Amino acid sequence: MIFNWRCWCNNLNSMFLQEFFKKYIKNTPEKAAVADSKMLLCHLTKAVMEGININDSVKSVYVTSKCVKHLFDKKPAEEFFFVIDNLHKIVKYPDRIYKNRNGKRGNFCFVKKIGNEKYICAIEILETSLISADPTVKEIKIATAFRLRDEKYIKNYTLLWDWGNGNPHRSALDAPKESTNAPQ
Repeated sequence: MIFNWRCWCNNLNSMFLQEFFKKYIKNTPEKAAVADSKMLLCHLTKAVMEGININDSVKSVYVTSKCVKHLFDKKPAEEFFFVIDNLHKIVKYPDRIYKNRNGKRGNFCFVKKIGNEKYICAIEILETSLISADPTVKEIKIATAFRLRDEKYIKNYTLLWDWGNGNPHRSALDAPKESTNAPQ
């Protein structure tokens, strides 16, 4: 029997997120305040980091209790549980990465097809003040995630990266330099 390390890690990530949900969110009233906590969801792959033009010192992606509460309150149960069971796959192994639109929360949208459905996860890169030699450290957090019900939703988003070839998409290279975070 061959041990599938990737499958085991995916199941472990899913299990940790389910426990996080049970500890901070389960049985809370709708729109109730929750404890401000976060957990490490996964680390971005080198290809994804290059696709969004960040260095490998900022590869950890976190999910907060407030984000999970938002998903729990806003999504149908079936979609919510599917998303938390697969969130690490969407973030770690996206099929495509888009630049998020102005006015939307998050910097990038990761899209992944799982089964017959596509899912989208917006991530935001934040600068966090610390008392140390480096006063600001970038941190990556999940802004939101949901099933992509209609391709029209991302039709006007700028495609930055496609897992198919691991390179910036041509639309990102044609865009004005100041409008994208894609490698130039």
